[in-house]
Amino acid sequence: METRLITATPEGIAEAAAILRAGGLVAMPTETVYGLAGDARDGRSVARIYAAKNRPSFNPLIVHLPDVESVSRYAHLTPEAERLAAAFWPGPLTMVLPLRDGAGLSPLVTAGLTTVAIRVPAHPVARALLRAADLPLAAPSANPSGRVSPTRAAHVMAGLSGRIEAVLDGGACAVGVESTILALDGPAALLRPGGVSVEEIEAVLGHSLLMPGDPTTPKAPGQLASHYAPEARVRLNATAAAPGEVLVGFGAVRGQISLSDQGDLIEAAANLFHILREADSLAGPLGAIAFAPVPESGLGRAINDRLRRAAAPRP
Repeated sequence: METRLITATPEGIAEAAAILRAGGLVAMPTETVYGLAGDARDGRSVARIYAAKNRPSFNPLIVHLPDVESVSRYAHLTPEAERLAAAFWPGPLTMVLPLRDGAGLSPLVTAGLTTVAIRVPAHPVARALLRAADLPLAAPSANPSGRVSPTRAAHVMAGLSGRIEAVLDGGACAVGVESTILALDGPAALLRPGGVSVEEIEAVLGHSLLMPGDPTTPKAPGQLASHYAPEARVRLNATAAAPGEVLVGFGAVRGQISLSDQGDLIEAAANLFHILREADSLAGPLGAIAFAPVPESGLGRAINDRLRRAAAPRP
């Protein structure tokens, strides 16, 4: 596809918002780095973010919102989170919070977890786009996975041109490093250092943060080999179900349920966490799930990464 470079005028912001509402992807400036934005409620849009970045695993994505008031639609603000929000939002701080029931976010955004990472960006163009689109926007850094994060529109065009609909040019990013990420679904813990310093955060909280490596610190999402495992046992690369198994199909391999009858990797990615839960329910605690082979290319690498974690031996 042709990637449009859109100037951040009121007309340009309205055009970018229309693209997002139609399920497209737009790279937007924030004060940290440019983010690759898509509708956080739309599984296909979120799957396209992973495809555009060639991201090899489904880790949780940060949901960007226009103001603190909108956060309660998607997450529970703990008392500590409220204090930090008052001090640092809008700004380069991301908080991992308990997910609200019925939030309506794609499971790909949360990677199937019961928490959601949320940020209220300070960049005026990002905030204007969030208001114009009236959507929660999932927006990891707008660069191919493993490459240097982009701080200018030209950086995004160099890496993602032809993979996304548009880049909204808001000039250079002021901070230039990613947001600080805190886990606040338990004791406050640092998951990633970034644009707000640990010292500033601890001054607001009045106590020290748990640090990576501390045995009481929660592990960052996705690190455990058996993370996101269903109750039922999981077998991979199956072409038929063994007795007692629920077969999850893909493409030509037909099952009781399917990641994608058409063999569409974007559809399969969008369905993955929902299908894992549905298969687990069908199998029951004593049953098993067999997954049809998924190609180890493009989004298939990320799908297989999650399936291997689901099938890993349990502690």
